[in-house]
Amino acid sequence: MQNDSLEQKIIALSKEKWRWMAERNLDSLDALFHEKSVFVHMGGAWDKAREMEIIQSGGIHYNKADIHDVSVNVIGSTAVLLNRITLLAVVGGNEVTNPFMVTEVYVRQDDNWQLASLSFTRLLTPEHQ
Repeated sequence: MQNDSLEQKIIALSKEKWRWMAERNLDSLDALFHEKSVFVHMGGAWDKAREMEIIQSGGIHYNKADIHDVSVNVIGSTAVLLNRITLLAVVGGNEVTNPFMVTEVYVRQDDNWQLASLSFTRLLTPEHQ
């Protein structure tokens, strides 16, 4: 039962992350993103500083993530969350919508969960299969 509540906590944290990214809430994201976190997008991979810069500048504006499916596997002090989403974003001034499988890896540091990795994989299958 304790693992179920932990999984729900991670799911809630992930949902908050999407909201913070849409709102460009840099303070909350700075606390959430581990100092050694990595981010993998369609256009490349980078570190926390670059991701924060991209969010702040609007290089990528995460307008809305519609979450279709979510699962969490907790392994010790690591949680791996998978989201199947449709992401509405503005990239380089252009509004785009893409179906993604997003892998989020969280690590427990003391009593806090921090995001260690966020990876977007664009899905080639129709959205609602």
